[in-house]
Amino acid sequence: MRNHSEPATVAVTTDDCELTWADLDRWSNRLARMLIQRGAESGSRIAVAVTAPMEAAVTRAAIAKLGAVPVDDEMLYTRSDLGVTIRAERDGLNDSIGWLVLDDRTTLVGYLTGSDAPLANAECPLARQAA
Repeated sequence: MRNHSEPATVAVTTDDCELTWADLDRWSNRLARMLIQRGAESGSRIAVAVTAPMEAAVTRAAIAKLGAVPVDDEMLYTRSDLGVTIRAERDGLNDSIGWLVLDDRTTLVGYLTGSDAPLANAECPLARQAA
């Protein structure tokens, strides 16, 4: 993503918002760091229970940066190492894994105060070796 040829062009559009490639890169850096803090690394299986387009795009980009594997099939969530969701979808999910709820107040505070700088090799060395 950092190398996208047109960082100012729109990557994701919703009814009320547009996200450029540069924004997607920065936002996914923040989320990737939060996933690392929860133990995610290259090869981790991360359940994605996010249907909102903006949040889903950021989540998938963050997972890709780590070299982790997104798990979309609800039947396989229990085999995931952790998961990402939003409050509206959390109630229907089981508790067999830890869920990072994107719109939870604690998550938002951590997200908004976290660094959006590119991930350093030391932050996720296994993902960098695989790349």
